Amino acid sequence: MPEATPSGTTPADVMAELAALEDPKARAVNERHGDDHGVNLGKLRALAKRLKTQHELARRLWDTGDTAARLLALLVCRPKAFGRDELDAMVREARSPKVRDWLVNQVVRKNPHAEEVRVAWTADPDPVVASAGWALTSERVARKPEGLDLAGLLDVIEAEMKDAPGPLQWAMNTCLARIGIDHPGHRARAIAVGERLEVLKDYPTPRGCTSPYAPVWITEMVRRHEEADRGQ
Repeated sequence: MPEATPSGTTPADVMAELAALEDPKARAVNERHGDDHGVNLGKLRALAKRLKTQHELARRLWDTGDTAARLLALLVCRPKAFGRDELDAMVREARSPKVRDWLVNQVVRKNPHAEEVRVAWTADPDPVVASAGWALTSERVARKPEGLDLAGLLDVIEAEMKDAPGPLQWAMNTCLARIGIDHPGHRARAIAVGERLEVLKDYPTPRGCTSPYAPVWITEMVRRHEEADRGQ
């Protein structure tokens, strides 16, 4: 008989609920983005809200290896309760883009080991792990840049982004854009680096959305910020 968590909910109970939420249409949409699950994210969040925080259950759901279960685990865990080695193991196991995104943004950045793993992951030879490090770096560039060598980051981006594998290239490009958007003193160089490398210049962008091509992204976001400031 499956062992229950202190709340009385077993991982088997939750897996049965997730199986009942499986939707072939949702799976088709998710798989186009590299995510192998068929649970509507709104319904997944509703399930998490009902379960509330259950860290031991979260650990067991993560250990199933199932993508929907891992997403749910990231919603019901205690982000600060994971050790540094646990976070490192989790990022190496998180091959689904959505799992990796939620792990970084909803768990790792709230964890006391966030800065330690950011530094380690950014230099990791695994491009998927490195992309998580660069995502955390982008967060720091935007929200807590004190102590960061922004010029040094631009040096690395200029030297390595052009030939970086997909997820890593995307994360480095995001960092490039954030430097240009949030730091006027480095804006001209960030735009120049983007123009020289031309990464994502031809990326198909839906009508009404901003291109991820860094020079366009930076220019548009700065324009919006200036417009908002004038309106105050």
